Parts: sequence; structure tokens; C-alpha cells
Amino acid sequence: MRLFIVVAVFCCVLFTPRYAQASDRTWRDTSNIGRDALVLAALGTPLVQEDWQGALQAGGSVGAATLVSLGLKDIFPETRPDGSDRRSFPSTHTATSFAAAATLQNRYGWKVGLPAHLVATIVGISRVQGTKHHWYDVAAGALLGEASGLLLTTRRNNNVRMLPWSDGQGGGIAMALRF
Repeated sequence: MRLFIVVAVFCCVLFTPRYAQASDRTWRDTSNIGRDALVLAALGTPLVQEDWQGALQAGGSVGAATLVSLGLKDIFPETRPDGSDRRSFPSTHTATSFAAAATLQNRYGWKVGLPAHLVATIVGISRVQGTKHHWYDVAAGALLGEASGLLLTTRRNNNVRMLPWSDGQGGGIAMALRF
């Protein structure tokens, strides 16, 4: 519940009128603060609850999304919209943020996951608005982070499990309920 209050206050600050005319620096600061807050929440929540398995899964999820996105930047060099370098694709800020949000959602449920995903979305939007990424860089980062969080994190309550699957002809998500 505390995380929800922190996220709500953060979102209220983001939507104050001064952000209507935000500069690139303001957008950069917004994306950095949002990403850092999500990573702190994803790693800190299980530590506070002495959920060591959750902390390990959160670290793996966030770490995997970050490392894969950094590797893809070398494989697919793309110029940023502001022309500063050729490391635009995919957005690591967004991948890391969505990995943290998906980890929180998958481990602790929608009451924590929904506000976390809202903050992750704001991080992605701020990367585009700050001219650091194209929309498709952010979309790829979000997809990468979401996949990392869902694949590497298990639900704390084992009564409900959602598992991704694939075969040679398709894929999907299987859900198992324990009564």
C-alpha cells in the first residue's frame, strides 16, 4: 500500500502544469527518477518483506532486461532523434522500468503492478518527449522488459500461476489454479 501512495504522489507531481512546457532536461530527469523508483520498489519490496526469492527474481528480471537491451544497442545501432549517438534501439530506461513493473505485478498482484506500470509508461513517454528515443525504441524496450518480468518472476501466492508456452505452431499463456 505504501508503494501505491508513493507512486500516486509521483504521478501527481508529473502532471503539474510546469511539465506542460517541459524541456529535454526535465524529461530526462523524469525518466531517470521513474526508472530508479521502480527498480528500488522492485528490489526493496521483497527485501522489506523478507521475501528472498522475490528479491532474487526481481534482480534477475531487471538485470536481464537491462543487459539484453544494452546488447541489442550494439547489434542494431540506430541514431537517436537528437543525433547524440547511435544507441537508440531499444530504450534501456523503458526495458528496465517495465521489467521492474512486470516483476511487481507478477509477484505481488495488480494493486502494486498497476501503478508501477503507469510509472513505467511515463518513463517511456518521457524518453520520446525528451528526444532520446523513437516510439518504436520505447515499444521494443517495453516488450523486452515485460517479457523479462513475466518470464523470470513467479507469483508469491502459488495458488494461481500463469506460464508462457510455445511450440512449433504457436504459443500462449497457460493458467493453473490450485484450490
